[in-house]
Amino acid sequence: MLWLIRVLIRSIAVLDLLLFTLLMLLLAALPHALIHAIYPRLFQAWCRCFVRALGVQLRIHQHAPLPEQYILIANHPSALEDVGIPSFFKVRSLAKIEVRDWFLVGKIATAAGTLFVRREDKASRQAALAELIEAVNAGDNIAIYPEGGCHGRLLAERFQFGAFSVAFATNTPIVPVFLHHEAQISFEWRANESLLQKIFAIFTSPNPVIHYHVFPALYPADFENKEIFCETCYQHYLTWQKRFLI
Repeated sequence: MLWLIRVLIRSIAVLDLLLFTLLMLLLAALPHALIHAIYPRLFQAWCRCFVRALGVQLRIHQHAPLPEQYILIANHPSALEDVGIPSFFKVRSLAKIEVRDWFLVGKIATAAGTLFVRREDKASRQAALAELIEAVNAGDNIAIYPEGGCHGRLLAERFQFGAFSVAFATNTPIVPVFLHHEAQISFEWRANESLLQKIFAIFTSPNPVIHYHVFPALYPADFENKEIFCETCYQHYLTWQKRFLI
């Protein structure tokens, strides 16, 4: 009986997501001037709906309050961050250019103000940096994954400088968020795995719990340059990795 109730609840959540997605696609087809004021808020609600439909349980550990404006950075252990982070944080994310072409999700993310970068293209990275600075100067919060891509359970060998360049250029604090999954293998994006395959793997995960640890903001004024700022943050992440994962 309990199994049947769980199946019914999941089915309702999936139907809710399908209907919400249809609405978001219809709105995304409208001129930007008509939707720019409401679409980001709807996008955050849609992300929460997406997470709920997948059966994922996001648990926020708020170790410090958020500043009024911030640049959020996070490790990138899975494919879920593109909807997981904006489901809780009011941010414009920087994503790889391929996300723009994802089935349905790409159109919605674009309309929501997601910024895109072609990681292997220096000109694209420079253009993205300028767009990020412009977004922060306009009052937006932004989210960046300084590993430069999805690196699985353990951290990459170093962080990229982008987030820290934006922090110095705009005098905006960085809020570090450390993510870890209780069943990482279900969420980690494997080579040659399609988006639909990844969604199915997450949907059927035996343990859908993910922890988001929100740590105190770090201010650029406390660091001599972006390189020291970046390395300090990376060392914090190594400490959290040992604390939560190793």
